[in-house]
Amino acid sequence: MTPRLRVARPTADLDALLPFYVEGLGLEVLTRFTGHDGFDGVMLGHAKAPWHLEFTRSDHPAPRAPSLDNLLVLYLPDRAEWQVAVARMQAAGFAPVAALNPYWDRQGATFEDPEDWRVVLQNDSWDL
Repeated sequence: MTPRLRVARPTADLDALLPFYVEGLGLEVLTRFTGHDGFDGVMLGHAKAPWHLEFTRSDHPAPRAPSLDNLLVLYLPDRAEWQVAVARMQAAGFAPVAALNPYWDRQGATFEDPEDWRVVLQNDSWDL
């Protein structure tokens, strides 16, 4: 069985994040929940992908990004697909920002969500 990955983080405002991740990154809302032991949340991703992002809101504080180098990196090896992804982010109103580590600017574009967390769209393959 292929392992599955969930990346989870708190947010102060679920609805403020949705334009960035749904309209900009093109992720789907897989499910939403409210009142689950004091947490509301949303799962984003692609229905058949072995990963998704979870954002939760509760009465607990949700800090902004701790540094400019906290990154979620999405590898898009096909140049045309990468260009479409970057254009979709810009059409949704999100301009690229300079990466703290210049490595990410060589073949990628970095974007900040409304809470200063960064996502890199990397035009490269992930060959380990």
